[in-house]
Amino acid sequence: MEKKRTIVTLADANYYHMLTELIDSIKRFPESKNISICVLDAGLEDHQIQKLKDKVFSIKKAEWDIEVPFFKKKKEWLKSQVSRAFLPNYFPNFDKYLWIDSDAWVNSWQCIENYFTACNDNKLGITQTIGPGYKIISKVKWLIGKLAIIKSQNYKHAKSSGISEKDSRKLAFAPHINIGVFSLEKNSPTWKIWQNNLKTTLSKGKIFGSEGLAINMSVYINNVPTEFLPLNHNWIISNLLPIIDEKNNSFREPYIPNNEIGIMHLAAGIWHNGKDMRIDKNIKVEIKTIEGKTVEKSLRIKS
Repeated sequence: MEKKRTIVTLADANYYHMLTELIDSIKRFPESKNISICVLDAGLEDHQIQKLKDKVFSIKKAEWDIEVPFFKKKKEWLKSQVSRAFLPNYFPNFDKYLWIDSDAWVNSWQCIENYFTACNDNKLGITQTIGPGYKIISKVKWLIGKLAIIKSQNYKHAKSSGISEKDSRKLAFAPHINIGVFSLEKNSPTWKIWQNNLKTTLSKGKIFGSEGLAINMSVYINNVPTEFLPLNHNWIISNLLPIIDEKNNSFREPYIPNNEIGIMHLAAGIWHNGKDMRIDKNIKVEIKTIEGKTVEKSLRIKS
């Protein structure tokens, strides 16, 4: 039976080991047999590609799908900031696409099904980086009395990318959307809207972050139909550490009711003595167990 759903990711040689962990975290679930895994190559080495061929359905070389000035093309992996908006062009034989960054892994299968359901009827399935205990990415510097300077990640990036003051203000306090995990149907109009916004952000802004800004614009300015999924569907570890259910060897949210985390995302890294857990699996951090004990644990898959 032809598979009509795919999970897509991208990696370079440095992220190869995280890529294989993501793939293994997917394939350990029996339900994954009904889904194809596809990979965009943004600097993988030949021997890595050969090993991957036995694990995935398709590997395609990532391209600069939108032309950017040569001086901005500093790293191959920056293609990830462009190619995600063009997945149906790379892998056209699917009805639904779920993107997962290669520095993430699947802790619970239910969230995968939820993403594929969320994108029904041409909607964008995605999460916002806001919730109980999460770090606030907007900052306030108080001046005199009630006067203050407010710094917003969305606003700063929008202005540096040449977005109008009106639209930049719309984005300023909208809950930031992380583009590391999302789902879309093949024929969703959102692809084209996102691509057009990406052309705008790339024309003046930096490559890194341009795609995320473009999807935030698509949601908050163009009002594309969106199904927002809970935080545990894209748990950004650097924003809030999870707790561990040692009995079931599974990570959970740290607040009651301690929902099981669907996707563990190491975006921005977990750093110790100048080393990043995404590169060095031996790095461990102190986290709580569901019983309240403190243990040292790597947050890579089932370490």
